[in-house]
Amino acid sequence: MARDARACDVCAEHLPFAPRPVFRVGKTARLLIVGQAPGRLVHETGIPWNDPSGEVLRAWLKLDRAAFYDTSRIAIVPTGLCYPGSVGGADLPPCRECAPLWQPRFRAALPEIGLTLLVGSYAQAYYLKASRKKTLADTVRAFRDYLPAFFPLPHPSWRNLLWLKRNPWFERDVIPALRRRVKAL
Repeated sequence: MARDARACDVCAEHLPFAPRPVFRVGKTARLLIVGQAPGRLVHETGIPWNDPSGEVLRAWLKLDRAAFYDTSRIAIVPTGLCYPGSVGGADLPPCRECAPLWQPRFRAALPEIGLTLLVGSYAQAYYLKASRKKTLADTVRAFRDYLPAFFPLPHPSWRNLLWLKRNPWFERDVIPALRRRVKAL
């Protein structure tokens, strides 16, 4: 299945570069991280979350790089496997075809997943559908409503620094709960 995903070119006509699906999986992984789509730096290196957003996410999880990239423990499969390009410095949304095509297949191939982190609005829209709250902040604040299967998070991008400042409850209440859940896996 991973070989098929690496060879995927379904949305090639919509991409600014040749498809380069970026994900990491291992059959024994207990934690699945679902973000939006690789950014330019991740596209170039082929390593998910290998950018400043990844540094923030690892800090939220209190994991070093070795633990974060240990596929025996953690799988990383974004809603869009390839870099969708950008406009005005902001990454475009993941290609619509990708999540319905690959998320169910990856989920089926990862039988030990005990928790899925839904990082950002695209992952939350795909997995939570109508159970999402009115805003991303409301969804993240209500993280307990989605446990034990899902844990919604904002995207750890520098673009969300203002969001983090406006929502101090996130670092005070959500991050400690997130770390406990991840450590328990």
